[in-house]
Amino acid sequence: MSKDDAIEVEGVITEVLPGTTFKVKLTNDHVITAYLCGKMRQHTVKVSIGDKVKVAMSPYDLNKGRITYRNKG
Repeated sequence: MSKDDAIEVEGVITEVLPGTTFKVKLTNDHVITAYLCGKMRQHTVKVSIGDKVKVAMSPYDLNKGRITYRNKG
């Protein structure tokens, strides 16, 4: 599976967990656990509760995801 096979969805951060993991409520009202992608960790992008983010999810496990983008608004 490559990065092109990932499902892109948008959501809002609802809870901060240890280890740069977050609870994200998606636009379809599902709540998943997501972690920061490597480039966001490398450039120390800060993510907090209430931020709108894009999440890439594997089609095999729809309960976990990778935060790939934080909206500025």
